[in-house]
Amino acid sequence: MSRPVLWEKHGHIGYIRLNRPDTLNALNYDMLIALGEMVEMIGQSPRDIRAVIIGGEGRAFCAGADLKERRTLNDQQIRRNVKKFREVFSSLERLQQPTIAAINGYAFGGGMELALCCDFRYSIREAKMGLTEAGLGIIPGAGGTQRLPRLIGTSKAKELILTARKISADQAFELGLLNGVADDREQLKEMSEGLAAEILANAPLAVYQAKRAIDEGINTDLDSGMDLEFKAYEAVIATKDRLEALEAFREKRSPRFTGE
Repeated sequence: MSRPVLWEKHGHIGYIRLNRPDTLNALNYDMLIALGEMVEMIGQSPRDIRAVIIGGEGRAFCAGADLKERRTLNDQQIRRNVKKFREVFSSLERLQQPTIAAINGYAFGGGMELALCCDFRYSIREAKMGLTEAGLGIIPGAGGTQRLPRLIGTSKAKELILTARKISADQAFELGLLNGVADDREQLKEMSEGLAAEILANAPLAVYQAKRAIDEGINTDLDSGMDLEFKAYEAVIATKDRLEALEAFREKRSPRFTGE
C-alpha cells in the first residue's frame, strides 16, 4: 500500500506531497495522522529543514475531507476527525520554518484550510478553490472561519464561506488569498522553490524570529506587538549568524549562515 503522505528533502527544503490522487487527495484519518507525524518531525529539525513546500500528487492539491470515510463515521468519530484536522493544521501553522502551499489543482474545504495554514500560497491558473462546506450542511471546521477573514477581510470571507463559492486562481489572487499564479505546474514549482531559495539565503534564526513576531503580533495591539518584536530581536543578538553577517559585510562577501 502506498503511503498517504510523501516526504522528500533537497538541501534545506522539505517537500510534503499528499498522495491519494485517486480521491483527489481527500484527507482521511490515517492521512491526517501521517501528516501530523511529518509536521512534528519538521518542527524538531529547524537547522536541517529551513523551508517547506506542500503540494499534491495528481490533478488536485486537496479536495478536503474524505466524504466516503465521513459517511461511515458516527458523531463521536466525526468529532475526533475534526479535532485532528484542527490539531494538525495548527501545528503546521506554528512551525518555525516558512511554509509554502503549491496549489497544483483543486483545493476545496479542508484542502483550502490546509493552504490557509501556510505562510505563502501559489497556484496554477487552472486551479479552483474555496471553502465549500456550507453546501454540504457543515461549516469550515479546521480554522477556515478564522484564518480567511484575517487574510482577506471579514466581508469578503463571509461572501466566500456563506455562498460556498468556488473561485479561480486569478480571483483568489485579486482577493489577496494567493501570493502568485503560475501558468502551469512547472512554473508553480519554479515560483515555490524560488521563494524558498530567497528565504534560505538569509539567517535561519532571524527568519524564524521574524515569522514569530509577525504571527504573534498581528492579533494584538501595536504596543504589545512592539514588545513581541523586541523579544524576537533579543533572541538573535547572541547568535553566530549575526556576527557572521557583520564579518561577511566587512570582507565584502556573502555570509555563510549555519542556523546558530
